[in-house]
Amino acid sequence: MTDRILLSAQVSHESGSQRLDQAAAQLFPEHSRSRLQAWIKDGSLLVDGEQKRTRDMVYGGEQLTLNAEREVQGDWQPEAIALDIIYEDDALLVINKPAGLVVHPAAGHRDGTLLNALLHHSPELAKVPRAGIVHRLDKDTTGLMVVAKTIEAQTDLVAQLQARTVSREYECVVVGVMTAGGKVDQPIARHGTQRQKMAVVAGGKQAISHYRVINRFRAHTHVKVKLETGRTHQIRVHMSHIYFPLVGDTTYGGRLRIPPGASPELISELREFPRQALHARRLELEHPLDGRLMQWQVPIPADMQHLLALLKEDGEIAE
Repeated sequence: MTDRILLSAQVSHESGSQRLDQAAAQLFPEHSRSRLQAWIKDGSLLVDGEQKRTRDMVYGGEQLTLNAEREVQGDWQPEAIALDIIYEDDALLVINKPAGLVVHPAAGHRDGTLLNALLHHSPELAKVPRAGIVHRLDKDTTGLMVVAKTIEAQTDLVAQLQARTVSREYECVVVGVMTAGGKVDQPIARHGTQRQKMAVVAGGKQAISHYRVINRFRAHTHVKVKLETGRTHQIRVHMSHIYFPLVGDTTYGGRLRIPPGASPELISELREFPRQALHARRLELEHPLDGRLMQWQVPIPADMQHLLALLKEDGEIAE
């Protein structure tokens, strides 16, 4: 099932000479530049009826015509999955994602995902690529996610993410006692041999995480992390890289560390914590329609609260 887009606009003489993809992005701002570049390459976007390259120049007066098919999520079925909706209007949907919910269908997870739930909640999202999902959380990471309800909102949010103006703050519990906060600026790419994992790799995509200590315990630390970039598994990879892996992270975690003399309850909790102890607590962005600065916060979930309570009972380390 497809949805056809038919648009036409003239390049302004006032805009001066510029690349075709730049001119197209100005004339059709509801579509992302990468999407427009793809349409130029496949001949869906023409200049005075002729196919050009993305880097070809336009000088003013040219007529750009777009005749493209936008895929509608025809093979993804709406499913009545409960959503914890924090905020909703005509352009945005902000949810508090629970642990265990996969964001997007993939091999092994064709249904039961957030995308399926979104299509049930807002059927109009079938006409928005990826049902409006502009960023992801790992299956077992909890917390705030924003979803665009229109193509215009999606284009704007993607631009904000690329410009790094969206503020995303996380809380996590790591193995080891940090002495101070800091910054990790290490590139991330797919692991060379274990393709399901990411890793710090020279030549990978730039990835920057800022972290700050909230509380120190005898063998663990409660940490706040602010993302400057948003790479796959970024916090998990970066914390492991600096030798402070997340509690419960079976993919990037190090050896289990039990404080000497710990209570049986804490030992059991550390051994059996069912996921990486990571929560997207705060989200701040500009509303795509009017530019209002908006922010949301959600408390850490019960499993992390219980873990932190047991660690505190075991013993905090004073500043």
